[in-house]
Amino acid sequence: MTLNMTDYDQTYKDFRWEVPGYFNFAGDVIDKWADDPGKLAMLWVDDACTEIKKTFSDLSRASKKLANLLTSQGVKKNDVVMLVLPRNVEWWETFTACIRMGAVVAPETTLLTSKDLEYRANTAEAVCIITNSDIAERFDEVADKCPTVRTRIVITEPRDGWLFYTDEADKASDQFETAKTRSTDNCLLYFTSGTVGLPKMVIHTHSSYPMGHQVTGKFWLDLKPEDMHWNISDTGWAKAAWSSYFGPWHCGAAQFIHHTDRFDPRETLELLSRYPVTTLCGSPIIYRMLVLQDLNKYKFPGLRHCVGAGEPLNPEIIEIWKKATGCIIRDGYGQTETVLLCASFPCMEPRFGSMGKPAPGIDLQVIDENGTILPPDTEGDIAVRVRPERPLGLFKEYWKDPDRTASVYRGDWYLTGDKAYRDEDGYFWFVGRSDDVILTSSGYRIGPFEVESALIEHPAVAESAVVSSPDKVRGEVVKAFVILMPGYTGSDELVRELQGHVKKVTAPYKYPRKIEFVENLPKTISGKIRRVELRNKEWGK
Repeated sequence: MTLNMTDYDQTYKDFRWEVPGYFNFAGDVIDKWADDPGKLAMLWVDDACTEIKKTFSDLSRASKKLANLLTSQGVKKNDVVMLVLPRNVEWWETFTACIRMGAVVAPETTLLTSKDLEYRANTAEAVCIITNSDIAERFDEVADKCPTVRTRIVITEPRDGWLFYTDEADKASDQFETAKTRSTDNCLLYFTSGTVGLPKMVIHTHSSYPMGHQVTGKFWLDLKPEDMHWNISDTGWAKAAWSSYFGPWHCGAAQFIHHTDRFDPRETLELLSRYPVTTLCGSPIIYRMLVLQDLNKYKFPGLRHCVGAGEPLNPEIIEIWKKATGCIIRDGYGQTETVLLCASFPCMEPRFGSMGKPAPGIDLQVIDENGTILPPDTEGDIAVRVRPERPLGLFKEYWKDPDRTASVYRGDWYLTGDKAYRDEDGYFWFVGRSDDVILTSSGYRIGPFEVESALIEHPAVAESAVVSSPDKVRGEVVKAFVILMPGYTGSDELVRELQGHVKKVTAPYKYPRKIEFVENLPKTISGKIRRVELRNKEWGK
């Protein structure tokens, strides 16, 4: 693996994956850094200003104890362990223990209801759940409907019918032989966030996914062993695997972890000012909330690099953040099914609003319905070449669903389900989910993101979602659902003002002919806008 990127074109040209027959992140990476007993792995703080420091040696030892505990409870290699915790230290210990012993770790968001827990436990055939008291109470409501879950472990405080993590782990031995896991062995199970339909089960293997995140950590996050990285992400989403686990620890960087049950932008800015955080990763909604604050009140002495992922970030937000911090927010693109596919890397000229260029080791293209690579400035499907050589980082399959797995391949390509175009210089520009693209009666194809980006540049707009809407004359038109900033009130005059603004910022034909002011937008539990719900409502489905 090469050092951090200084020349994109040269790095991309020279890059080659090195794939061993066996790989285990706990043994091959965590334990390597643990050879230095003082090497910091995480600085954990909570809302009460409690601080906990953990070295890689601490993490290695704790994960071995937990692996022994799980083994004593009958958990075996390839068994699924549901991990439903917020940003407690135990989340990282459990994640590492499962990898170490060859069990399949299935991280879940703490926002799940009892019904959600039941569905996921049964669909994944989980044998164990590790969680806190609040979620344990929810699980107990459906425990008798989850026959495969034989072991329940709770953190923080004891609970009847559950093993208490602290007591049981403390009693376990810290000697454990790390499993010899093959590159094809299952390692990680994620449920997609379900912007359309029920969540799918995504399976990743031991070599492909963890090793694929070497690119995430070194090239996109630009991490070095002396860095401290803060990823503001729910532990239940794949973004946590990207930036709260594999990416930083491949590079030996420490992690800053803020344990809280809410996102407070002012507190976040204060923590950035107080602690030696050098790199930051957040979703677009995080940055949107941060730039609404008076950024002149804060100093960011250590911050040198920022990235965003989840959905494309609007250029307006990038400009405001750059002016306040000196850091350009570098966009990154990937999925639950993949590692980093495309990004604005630190050594590249930034083009605000662009997804950047393909990640080293990934042949990313825009293709047509026949699998033919399209010329520049032509919209098509974002696809990853998987033949003759499959790159690291792609998921193994949608577990137990071969038909769905087959549906995302077109010839030599894996289809991401997103639309984009590539410009003459090789930069990718996001258009939208394939299902979200609007086709007007005049034959124009309009991606919701470009209209939403134009709208959010107006000072009255806090957030928006754009979908197609039926029209008696035109058949299909663009409609925008808009959440206003404090101090603004929806009116016919403001509708006309926003329409005129979009016409000036982007092509006139893309302006929303309909605008509805709303208090909130339907979202998945991971925070992504469910445009399908808005679209179905418009079309009476």
